[in-house]
Amino acid sequence: MTRPRLAVHGHFYQPDRRDPFSGTIPPDETAAPARDWTERVTDDCYAPNALRGNFRRIGWNLGPALATWLREHHPELHDAIVSQDDGTNAIAQAWHHSILPLASLRDRRTEIRWGIRDFELRFGRQPAGLWLPETAVDLPTLRICAEEGIRYTILAPWQAGTDGSLDTRRPYRVEVGGGHSVIVVFYDRDLSSAVSFDPAATQNADEFVRTRVLPRLAEPLHGGQPALGLIASDGELYGHHQQFRELFLARLTSWYGSDASDPHLEVAPLGHFLAQDELPALPVMTIHERTSWSCHHGVLRWMAQCPDAVDGRWKQPLRLAFDRLSGAIDTLTDALVAPLGVDPWQARDGYVDVASGYARPDAYVARVLAEADAPAARADAPEGRARRTAGTPGHTTRGGRPRSAHGAARLLAGVLAAQSSRLAMFASDAWYWDDPSRPETLQALRFAAHAARTMDALAGSRLEESLLADLAAVRSSATGRDGVALYRLALTQVGQRPPG
Repeated sequence: MTRPRLAVHGHFYQPDRRDPFSGTIPPDETAAPARDWTERVTDDCYAPNALRGNFRRIGWNLGPALATWLREHHPELHDAIVSQDDGTNAIAQAWHHSILPLASLRDRRTEIRWGIRDFELRFGRQPAGLWLPETAVDLPTLRICAEEGIRYTILAPWQAGTDGSLDTRRPYRVEVGGGHSVIVVFYDRDLSSAVSFDPAATQNADEFVRTRVLPRLAEPLHGGQPALGLIASDGELYGHHQQFRELFLARLTSWYGSDASDPHLEVAPLGHFLAQDELPALPVMTIHERTSWSCHHGVLRWMAQCPDAVDGRWKQPLRLAFDRLSGAIDTLTDALVAPLGVDPWQARDGYVDVASGYARPDAYVARVLAEADAPAARADAPEGRARRTAGTPGHTTRGGRPRSAHGAARLLAGVLAAQSSRLAMFASDAWYWDDPSRPETLQALRFAAHAARTMDALAGSRLEESLLADLAAVRSSATGRDGVALYRLALTQVGQRPPG
């Protein structure tokens, strides 16, 4: 007898609350009794779910910034979560949780490469799937995923480009050009909404399966194949957003899952089911460009005034200010790093080893510079001297002045640290809510400040000054503060000198 299939996916993610200047998370009294909100959610959700083995029976992605923090502050819990990956259930996530369709193609590729590399370092294998932050998607983003070796992702049903023919009970193939395809599974809207927003629905797992899951999946697909239902939600739902729901998840996945003699339902991670599917045999589906799972107006919530927010007039000026800052930082990056004989963008892609806590900044920079110097050392003496004079470490020049090996290392380390903060300032949380005075937006301003101040110190530029001029167009309707005042507040809160 062919049993219907149920998969549960949890998107486990916390904003990066780390102060980029000190590298630590400041205490937050609103998270009491915990020290800060990352600790609070860890106590409410990650630890209980790991204790009950829930990560072993569901599909999940663990946000890289959160995973990095767990590895540093709760290594036993981090390892307990990672150990529950059986090779099919954990997937990667784009690193900084930025809205990829709003990013440059180069930034998208870096975010995806960082997510993949973080996964490889953490889990010791290649990821088959990748979670797109807020499931925000367009074809160029999927094309990059495919080119980087990603096989599948998860989207909301309203992101399918269909005239009503979508059946969420099966996976599809999305052709992205260049002979590439990506498997897309559209989660079940009703089941996922019930789990996420109806606490009464998740009080009893047995009843949930009997009254909601089985009726939706009982009828096989055309050709007799079993139906597949996917429940996707924030992972923090299970214990933090809804207290004790880790118990519901444990019952839902264990009672109905592993017993092959159960005639009613087969429960397993999504990756387990997809590993059995042949990509060319899947039906083709298109997608709605620049859409997401948490904005009913595409990706407008993170770029402009959106009807989902009470007042979003501040969002576009903030994004424009950050875009202008990014462009200036990138221009300086080319100017400062190219003379070192280093490809700055390849070096940035590799800097994830530092961001994820698997390499020290000095060791990583030394390796990059050594690799850049190696071709010159292998060349014959005249060419080698010419290359080193042109800009390899140890004899590099800036404006015709010799630069020491120590100076080259310091310069490259600073530029890459600035680039890391410049990527971090685009985290989706900064634009999600109604007002820029919230902690999430202030945190993005701290990352922007760190990026600007670091580059100004290296290049003698005036990026912070230009940033402040652009932030003047941002205004909080809740507090009356403009973006400059919010910027000063963000820095003052972490003990940094505000601009004069």
